[in-house]
Amino acid sequence: MDDKKNQELMAKCETMKDDPALMKECKIMLDTMAEKKVELEDDPNQDYTNMAENISADDVPKVLEMALKIAKSGKIKDPEIKIAAERLIRTLEPL
Repeated sequence: MDDKKNQELMAKCETMKDDPALMKECKIMLDTMAEKKVELEDDPNQDYTNMAENISADDVPKVLEMALKIAKSGKIKDPEIKIAAERLIRTLEPL
């Protein structure tokens, strides 16, 4: 995805961060990351289980950033993680 598309998704995320469907997808992705013990380079010691249990609307943009990184990462190969990230991204894309 290009930077313009990412910026559009982030802007939409800011306006929809209280949406229950979006929050649910964020929680699913965080739970999957915790289950698979995924670590992102820029946040290697993040406790995704704790983040998922205490997720708030303010966390949604951060989780979307993680999803965008996972979606384009060549290092993360696990299909469940990739699917969770793509589902979160698709929640924000126009139908």
